[in-house]
Amino acid sequence: MAQTICVLVDAEEMARLEAIVADRNRPLKHVQRARIIVASVERWPALEVAQRTGASRPAVWRWQTRYAEEGVDGLLRDKTRPPGKAPLTTAAVAKVLALTCSEPPGETTHWTGRAMAKAMGVSLSAIQRIWAAHHLQPHRLRIFKRSTDPAFAAKVEDVVGLYMHPPAHALVLSIDEKTQIQALDRTQPACRSSPANAGP
Repeated sequence: MAQTICVLVDAEEMARLEAIVADRNRPLKHVQRARIIVASVERWPALEVAQRTGASRPAVWRWQTRYAEEGVDGLLRDKTRPPGKAPLTTAAVAKVLALTCSEPPGETTHWTGRAMAKAMGVSLSAIQRIWAAHHLQPHRLRIFKRSTDPAFAAKVEDVVGLYMHPPAHALVLSIDEKTQIQALDRTQPACRSSPANAGP
């Protein structure tokens, strides 16, 4: 890209630019932009201006153009950029939450982030942010085993009553919760080794 901007600075604006360069309290980006314009007055090539100011040639061309269009004030502000994608609406977030708590389609056991993103037409990162904000983890399954013992409720009442109101001078211990003590009854039968895997 060739240099197409001829920088013309009058005495008043040159004084403002030199004051910006000399001001130690100014942001460094403002000082560099002012130095680019001051150096450009000398009619040096963009490469020379870039080397003297520590900027790139595209940066030199950009701030020369901005100064030609808006003067010194244009150097002291950053041009606003159009925002990216609009944030999800409250209704969309509520729909994601409701869908997360419902059954997933097909034979899958739970919603995945990619499946939810595809179903909602949003990005995976948006789904992950919503789940994290609401402490949702669909991949973690929580189950509760129910007893088939018909006297289970009465036994629970007895155990809870023993904990809540133990007999006088009695010590109540829960054996199956102690370290290195294992309950003898298993909820599932032990796997027996097949004859092919049995040793000699």
